[in-house]
Amino acid sequence: MARIFGRWKGKGGGQGPKSDPKRYEREKELAETGDTKKRLTLAKNSKTHKEILYYLAEKDPDPMIRKAVAENKEMPLQASPVLAGDADEDVRMALARRLVDLLPGLTGEEHSQLYAFAVQSLGTLALDEVLKIRVALSSTLKDHAHTPPKIAGQLARDVEREVSEPILRFCAALSDDDLLDILKDHPASWAVQAVAGRDDVSEGVSVAVIKTKDVPGGSVLIGNEGAQMTESLLHMIVEMAKEFPEWQKPMATRSKLPVSVVKELAEFVDASVRDLLLQRSDFDEQMSEEIAAIFRRRVDYATEEDGDGEGVEERLNKIVEEGRLNEETISDALAMRDKAFVNAAIARILGIDVAGVVKVFEMKAPKPIVAMAWKAGLSMRMALQLQKEIGHIQPKDLLYPKDGTDYPLSEDDLNWQLEFLGLKK
Repeated sequence: MARIFGRWKGKGGGQGPKSDPKRYEREKELAETGDTKKRLTLAKNSKTHKEILYYLAEKDPDPMIRKAVAENKEMPLQASPVLAGDADEDVRMALARRLVDLLPGLTGEEHSQLYAFAVQSLGTLALDEVLKIRVALSSTLKDHAHTPPKIAGQLARDVEREVSEPILRFCAALSDDDLLDILKDHPASWAVQAVAGRDDVSEGVSVAVIKTKDVPGGSVLIGNEGAQMTESLLHMIVEMAKEFPEWQKPMATRSKLPVSVVKELAEFVDASVRDLLLQRSDFDEQMSEEIAAIFRRRVDYATEEDGDGEGVEERLNKIVEEGRLNEETISDALAMRDKAFVNAAIARILGIDVAGVVKVFEMKAPKPIVAMAWKAGLSMRMALQLQKEIGHIQPKDLLYPKDGTDYPLSEDDLNWQLEFLGLKK
């Protein structure tokens, strides 16, 4: 017992070992030589000296006694690391419940030694080999206001879904750094969905969810009004929705969409999604008419493409005669995947052979495509689409609009590219 006292003395926080010397000596004798019933009474008594409780937690051979110490409301936190490593799972489970109950009273002492003991012990339990202990911790801490962030991070990385999913979905203590780290490691779809469905998803985490390219997870995020999204991210989602059509309807019904995003979405979605866009109550009559006009243009374009067996040059000549060779027409052609017409239209605007335009796209380099689009009088948004749709530029190499609309290259850079391509006149 003297050795235990020496270790106890430096751990701080609590009554001294001999606040009642006579009772202390009786408790010490019972702890060392008493029968099971007497030791159990001692372990349950909230007035038992803390040093005695610590001794019972570390030395008593009966797990029932050690469990009683864990459940004692006066259990010294210095004993919790010992109990967290106890061989008996019922003892460890009792400690888990006790520590969770104690957390609210410890939050004001986050830098204290007692708080450190509690977090250390919870960390040990969060890695416990017995699943039910980890599940119990997760289910309790997922919505606990005082969950230590370190423990939330441990549980969120658990390989068992029933442990990690509640923390990923509900625990407010889980940091963005933890969420980003977990998403970076290509988690299972259910994990992405759990993160995407959180009550509050930051801009950075929203981007990370979309970049996983997990279709169900992206659908959950888009439908989550608590997910913060920049206009740039919304445009990214619209672009990816061409590949993942499951994202189109959630996007069409998401509130507070910028007009530019709605117009971009309207360029390629089907009739059912078009109807959702037109039914939105946050659009004025002019906006609704603009969306409807986009669809009418696409229908007209499709009709022209299929009608009378005309080739690309014949259709292009007709459009030029009608004064309709502009970005809208090229956009419609791109939306309809009519790349031959896009190439011919750009060539006609630039006054060069189609082969010259095709050669630029076949370079698979972003700057030449952007410079050619600039020379043709097209917007930088269209230049971005041309990089993706016809140039097949990898996402990491794409040139994006500056400030959402402007060309990112200087006029000197653009002219140098044109001179290199032989398009400078």
